[in-house]
Amino acid sequence: MARILAVDYGTKRVGLAVTDPMQIIASTLATVRAHDLMQYLKEYMAKEPLECIVVGKPLQMDGTDSESAKHVEKFISLLAKQFPELPIKRIDERLTSRMAKASMLEMGLKKKDRQKKENVDQISAVLILQTYMENKF
Repeated sequence: MARILAVDYGTKRVGLAVTDPMQIIASTLATVRAHDLMQYLKEYMAKEPLECIVVGKPLQMDGTDSESAKHVEKFISLLAKQFPELPIKRIDERLTSRMAKASMLEMGLKKKDRQKKENVDQISAVLILQTYMENKF
């Protein structure tokens, strides 16, 4: 079975999470600078087959697109051109950053580690992936 990759896209940093090959567990993968992302994905996919890519869809609380949605859509278009064989799924990412911070607090991470935005990005990607996995079946 192939893995599922989740992306918490930001214009500066991108949080990535991935399932195990059996698609049971979602784990953090990396935080990558946005301009290095396509090269990172090419290298990753050369080693690991993917079933699909799940991208967080930034929405406001009322369900309308947030300001960052246009950047995410641009990224999705580029992703589709670069990897046309891979399905791209979108998942509502509202409140994932807040939930990621709460999770880090519950895990007992030190304040210094909770303030690292790359940690928040990776955990947000895990939350996006978990949401997809829960709704997939």
